Amino acid sequence: MLTDAALKNLRPKTKPYKSTDRDGMYAYVSPGGAISFRYDYRFNGRRETVTLGRYGRGGLSLAQARERLFEIKRTIADGVSPAMEKQRAKRRLKEARSFEHVAQAWMDKAPMADSTRNMRRSIFNREVLPKWRSRLLSEITPDDLRAHCKSIVDRGAPATAIHVRDIVKQVYAWAILHGEKIDNPADGVGPASIATFRPRDRSLSPAEIKIMLQLLGEVATLPTIRLGLKFILLSMVRKSELQDGTWDEVDFDNAVWSIPKARMKRSRPHNVYLSTQMLDILVALKTCAGNSKYILPSRYDADAPMSRATFNRVTTSIADRARERGLALEPFTVHDLRRTASTLLHEMGFNSDWVEKCLAHEERSSRSVYNKAEFEAQRRHMAQQWSDAVDAWEADRPFTPALSVPEGRGPVFDPRDDRLR
Repeated sequence: MLTDAALKNLRPKTKPYKSTDRDGMYAYVSPGGAISFRYDYRFNGRRETVTLGRYGRGGLSLAQARERLFEIKRTIADGVSPAMEKQRAKRRLKEARSFEHVAQAWMDKAPMADSTRNMRRSIFNREVLPKWRSRLLSEITPDDLRAHCKSIVDRGAPATAIHVRDIVKQVYAWAILHGEKIDNPADGVGPASIATFRPRDRSLSPAEIKIMLQLLGEVATLPTIRLGLKFILLSMVRKSELQDGTWDEVDFDNAVWSIPKARMKRSRPHNVYLSTQMLDILVALKTCAGNSKYILPSRYDADAPMSRATFNRVTTSIADRARERGLALEPFTVHDLRRTASTLLHEMGFNSDWVEKCLAHEERSSRSVYNKAEFEAQRRHMAQQWSDAVDAWEADRPFTPALSVPEGRGPVFDPRDDRLR
């Protein structure tokens, strides 16, 4: 049986040799003087050797080697070859892909709306990649993710922290889907453990719309931004749909803006039927856009869309000014303008199907399988009524909507023509 004193006295020879210990373990001495602990055994009728570890500084002590031998014998008893498992571990380590490599593949290839991809790429490049660029997938733990998200929350950005957790979760889900044998660290970090948010069902009243539009004309911003924010209120589009909108999507002759499915949240093309007021806004924006392909180009680069944060800054400025003046306008977001239009159009009495189609909401029920109507004539009428209502409220006038399409302006069904006119 070996002792620490005996191990220290082992000297190299011209050929490797063994010095036996108890329970079948032995010290293997190489010609270079390196000493390692090994164990020979039989597995499924074949002879195998497993190296427990190296002896000496930075390696195993004799006691640690004996403990490891006990674990190896238990592995063999469970029907697993320690030598083969060690080779597999080495191979997995050699073939292991970095977090950056897999994340970039997910970012480029996973199906998602362009606006969502752009937002996630921005968060990934700013918040995630610098932190774990050089890590392997196997090296990121739930504690790592939780600590990183906490640091983001502590600087006052809880929504960003939630998005970071979501991005990491989806990167690992993508890796697992493509064959990686690895745990998802985000499964051990629930969103509620990072931050909680109170749901806000905020919609503006006609009186608040009047104040909002009044203050919109006073805040320090570009005229195009003022027009863009009002256009969102009138058109009910999402902020990203307007910010990434291009002029080749707008048909002035037929008063329709056709947004392709690649830019829609639910990946379905969407038509925005334009009221007279919306057309006037687009004409003004086209005049200001010059040769840019974007409806709202960046102030500094005509070949890029406007900054994602621009509208948010304007709504914050409006709310701040209202608070300073004691006006009855609570803080609101750009998305609240969509909710405002939906709420008030429903309260006016307009058909819910028309409103939901304007919002590009797809019904998830058996009814939706059969109902493929676009309600073009009805939506055009409703869009004009909504724009007229907003104009009336801005001018401090009451407004009574016409809920039905005027006679002669509805759709025409002609059995001699397969088209709906």
